[in-house]
Amino acid sequence: MQLRTGILVLLSCIGIWAYGRPVQLSARAEISILTCGPGNELYTRFGHSAFRVQDPNLGIDVVYNYGTFDFNAPNFYTNFARGKLTYRLSRERFENFLYTYQFENRWVKEQILDLDTREKNLLFRYLENNYKPENRSYQYDFLFNNCSTKMAYVLTEVFGDKVVYEEDHMNHRKSFRELIREYLELNSWASLGIDLALGADIDRKAKVYEHMFLPDYVMNQMEHTRIDHKPLVKRKRDILDLNNGNSGGIFTISPLFWFLMLFGFVVTITYIDYKNHIRSRWLDLFLFGLTGLAGCLLTFLWFFTDHTATVNNANILWAFPLNLILCYYVLRKAGLPSWFHRAMLALILFLALIALLWIAGLQSLAPVLIILLLALGIRYGYLWWYSKPEPVQERQPGISR
Repeated sequence: MQLRTGILVLLSCIGIWAYGRPVQLSARAEISILTCGPGNELYTRFGHSAFRVQDPNLGIDVVYNYGTFDFNAPNFYTNFARGKLTYRLSRERFENFLYTYQFENRWVKEQILDLDTREKNLLFRYLENNYKPENRSYQYDFLFNNCSTKMAYVLTEVFGDKVVYEEDHMNHRKSFRELIREYLELNSWASLGIDLALGADIDRKAKVYEHMFLPDYVMNQMEHTRIDHKPLVKRKRDILDLNNGNSGGIFTISPLFWFLMLFGFVVTITYIDYKNHIRSRWLDLFLFGLTGLAGCLLTFLWFFTDHTATVNNANILWAFPLNLILCYYVLRKAGLPSWFHRAMLALILFLALIALLWIAGLQSLAPVLIILLLALGIRYGYLWWYSKPEPVQERQPGISR
């Protein structure tokens, strides 16, 4: 009995010693950066980046993935809306990681880094330390702190000034908005929603280094990065040569189709109203309700969240939150208040101002938004004319049912 107890104690001590001792990668080990192609879901449309560590001598082949989040985390959707979403570093076997991308029919490319054994172990220990429960979580930011920006951040943290990111390969720098649009179909609700939510700050030209918030640009930059005056990437290869074949959306469910339908409806009803000298209350309620609710959402994203890209948003000039107040006055059967004429003039001026900001390049708007702005301009113009005070006697405006 004592012998058995002694053996168990000895095995426990050996296990504790082995667990506490840092693993040393062998000379045959390789560390690489994986770049994964876009998927069909919105959160996968921009691709993905991760580190891979493999050592055949130790039987190690794992992926360190900074792009992990938990849908079931407490207050997930509230934190997402407020810009307080927490991501974490996960570690999984390479075959499990690869299976996901094979299942989703997405390509995977690998860039093997030209590191000596000491450098590989430095990077490996950093990733292992980062994977500890107390270190693995971080505050996600779509532009400045995501799975892709972590690639360059980690390399700089580990190797410091030895890593040099060259910039002469990029002849044309793009704005953050232009970079985002490269991965989205322009005539899609996803593209429209992102364009509406993001403010003027993302219309500045991104620095060469800042392009690396997107995986494709990480892969490209690594081909133009040096460590100790030699290329960082030793060789590259295709692991999965696949394409999800994402086709264009159906036109009849696209924003352009519905905005054209809305434009035609607004023009038709406004013409009928003008000919009959009446006002269609339900159309006005819909337009003011739509723009007012959109304005409340933009106000929330601008002033009440930690999102860095949703501030200074000129869309609030047409998606005006105070339009919700106007819903009460346009719905009631009594005549419009005396100040309504001036309110319509102010909304028309707001539309003109946002057009000037767009032309001046201070903020780029979603192209399909032109149709909506024209529809609003036509209706506001009619309401301005309709609510104009009579110079001689007060007229009794008609109201459609």
